[in-house]
Amino acid sequence: MDYMIRATAGDDSIRAFAATTRRMVEDARLAHDTTPVCTAALGRLLTGGVMFGSMLKEDRALVTLQIRSDGPAGGITVTADSHFHAKGYINNPHVQIPLKSNGKLDVAGALGKGTLTVIRDIGLKEPYVGTIDMPSSEIAEDLTYYFAESEQVPSSVGLGVLVDRDWSVKQAGGFILQLMPGAPDEVIDKLEERLQKVSSVTSMLEAGMLPEDILNELVGDFGLRITEKHEVSFACSCSKERIERALISIGPDDIREIISDGKPIEVGCQFCGKQYRFDVNDLERILSAQSKSRR
Repeated sequence: MDYMIRATAGDDSIRAFAATTRRMVEDARLAHDTTPVCTAALGRLLTGGVMFGSMLKEDRALVTLQIRSDGPAGGITVTADSHFHAKGYINNPHVQIPLKSNGKLDVAGALGKGTLTVIRDIGLKEPYVGTIDMPSSEIAEDLTYYFAESEQVPSSVGLGVLVDRDWSVKQAGGFILQLMPGAPDEVIDKLEERLQKVSSVTSMLEAGMLPEDILNELVGDFGLRITEKHEVSFACSCSKERIERALISIGPDDIREIISDGKPIEVGCQFCGKQYRFDVNDLERILSAQSKSRR
């Protein structure tokens, strides 16, 4: 089961999150038929996104993480809610590039240089939008930089996806550690020293460590206190009705042209890949609804 935990440490001077997301990332891989490097890139942002979404307090709040980049993968979009669901897609899911010299997947090479935009919609008139230039395109480092620059929250983000030889997801997960205002200098110094000694997220997961074990490894010396545990999943809110509303918004001439072909069409959801079929009768009904809405 995929799940994440929230915790505090250091007399509440540290806020901590950790998650295991193998099933979530595998569901995304199957939905988008991603190559290993694209699976790793999308999986990292999905894992970071679902932990970021858990920070939202409002019931219908959403956070969208959008990478726009000049590499062959083109960019990634992930949306997460406050109920531990995330969905997302990578622009060019079939990209394949050589491994790095150390034999690892080259996520930064697939993404190239670009920006990370975070859009937090908590139900107000305008969402909060923050954008940074990505310092590394490794995603974890970029999110670390985002928290420090755009939200003034000193953080450490670790994300990892291990892809098996058959391209399935073997391990996936991550953590986020954040220092709260007024954190003592001795806690900061000791935490920085501890982070320099830990292994990668995928190494910890391969060793059989659970999210609780990862946080205990990272901040157990500070008096770790787990406060919440929640199942996480790859989930999309799309439906035929929602796709239909999108079709209503296109021009009537375009719909008439489709109807004149006399063939059904299929419209896919970008986030989950699900296909929705609309026959001529459906399209004529949409055209009629469009005409009424324009009166």
